[in-house]
Amino acid sequence: MNKGELVDAVAAKANMTKKQADEVISAFLEVVTEAVANGEKVTLVGFGSFERRERSEREGRNPKTKETITIGATRVPAFSAGKQFREKVAS
Repeated sequence: MNKGELVDAVAAKANMTKKQADEVISAFLEVVTEAVANGEKVTLVGFGSFERRERSEREGRNPKTKETITIGATRVPAFSAGKQFREKVAS
């Protein structure tokens, strides 16, 4: 499902126009992205949590030359599925 299909499904489910649904989804994505980028954890009970995780420096290899390189520390986004979401997917 892409964003357009998601907008259509939300509009139908919430009985709103596609334009309104698109605005709501876009605002939601923007708010979650900003919060996680600022180091906050966003938790939606039953669905899951979005958070920023720290990835430490590690050693890697250049696949072309097989030379050992150092991959720097970085921050990455992470999602952990909630219990209800996991159970629904598993059934």
